[in-house]
Amino acid sequence: MSSNRTSGRPRKGEYAAYGEADVALVEGDDAVAALIRQRSRTVELFERFGEAGGRLAYAAGKWTVKGVLGHLADDEGIYAYRALCIARGDPRPLPGFDENAYARAAGFGARTFPDLLADYEAVRSASITLFRGLDSEAWLRRGVANDHDVTPRGLAFHIAGHELHHLAILRERYLPLLSEERK
Repeated sequence: MSSNRTSGRPRKGEYAAYGEADVALVEGDDAVAALIRQRSRTVELFERFGEAGGRLAYAAGKWTVKGVLGHLADDEGIYAYRALCIARGDPRPLPGFDENAYARAAGFGARTFPDLLADYEAVRSASITLFRGLDSEAWLRRGVANDHDVTPRGLAFHIAGHELHHLAILRERYLPLLSEERK
């Protein structure tokens, strides 16, 4: 068992092809460093919206800011669970999930913004702890999640890239609405 704990950058085939653009958004080759770096930036951006801004959506049928925040925590929890199973050598294929069904059932709009932020931070802390504990062999173990061949490092980079994808949308489409609402 190797003691090297840095993830390295995933290669194609370590994450689902649909995640390629998101994985490409992540700088560097250390998943844990990326997740740590993003945490404060993510919280800062969401705090700009606050409780009132949390109900903004940029179009009909799109998630509110609270919905995006809740979705990030849900998605990360699921991907971290998948990484845990695979890192521990569980050979069973792991199921997919319907992000929209999860969001509808979650009731994010009824929760307070501080509660959703606390949930996000708790999930991120757990992910960082999980990934910090992986050695080089665990990072590279292979498994199947949602019918795709993946590794824990591919899943970790997906978590980071998926969040960066949503943060870009928040900046481009939601922040202008917040400025308009505050005029």
